[in-house]
Amino acid sequence: MPVRDDSVIRIDGPWEHRAVSAGGTRFHVVTLGDGPLVLLLHGFPEFWWSWHNQLVSLAAAGYRAAAVDLRGYGGSDKPPRGYDLVTLAGDAAGLVRALGEANAIVVGHDWGGLLAWTMGVYHPKVVQRLVPVSAPHPLRLRQAVRADARGQGWAARHTLAFQVPMLPERRLLRSDAALVGRLLHDWSGPNWPDERTERLVRDAFQIPGVAHSALEYHRWLVRSLPRPDGLRYARHMRGPIRMPTLHLHGSLDTCTFARSAQGSGRYVEAPYRWKLIDGAGHFPHQERPRAFDTELLGWLSDPEPER
Repeated sequence: MPVRDDSVIRIDGPWEHRAVSAGGTRFHVVTLGDGPLVLLLHGFPEFWWSWHNQLVSLAAAGYRAAAVDLRGYGGSDKPPRGYDLVTLAGDAAGLVRALGEANAIVVGHDWGGLLAWTMGVYHPKVVQRLVPVSAPHPLRLRQAVRADARGQGWAARHTLAFQVPMLPERRLLRSDAALVGRLLHDWSGPNWPDERTERLVRDAFQIPGVAHSALEYHRWLVRSLPRPDGLRYARHMRGPIRMPTLHLHGSLDTCTFARSAQGSGRYVEAPYRWKLIDGAGHFPHQERPRAFDTELLGWLSDPEPER
């Protein structure tokens, strides 16, 4: 099997590929447009391409969209540590400043959504508005896994399976990263992913270091629970979110159930809007981009979003 390098993620388009340093880590960032900054944070097991539709639609609507490969993914650095949500939130806050802005609208999917919630608490001055996608508030997610063990707990079983050293990386990369493609199909609604998207994601996951780095996110989430760093994180995340929040979720999500995300508004002391994207699974911004963009751009154009 040929070894992939990060050339597979430098996909041509109307956008610009950039290398941006923040906090001593180099990130691959794809930008398009001029105007208020919208930072786009992808989830597992993807890379910046997750947001290629929104790069175009946001730029057309007068925003400067920036989709980043998170630490350990795509063309970004893959250091041996730093895959906890506090460090990752610091990465994203540093990227906003490195892109020349004091704050940004932060849109995050899946792990990018957990990261976005964390930014809202740890770096509130950097987050102008918050848009978690397919991502409950981290404390709400913990509650859902505990209270609904046969439902959300079973749906999140991959995270527990990823705790084993080395073997999960091998399974994900085996047979041209076939399992990565299967996860996309299993978690999405009908008729997604398209062949090109699956191929790109499978190729990007085979860049050396990505599989291990991606699983370190999941390992920290579970292993930190009883540790001092995890306990500190949970205490800190009880703090309120004080920026307007749009919470988007696919109605057919089988990875993170909509019922598991509902209730996250209890942590928001600001205008909060919950919206289901009908017919979409775990990847609503890719599965139903028009419906997703209608909700996102409509909310962003409202200077005072109501609850």
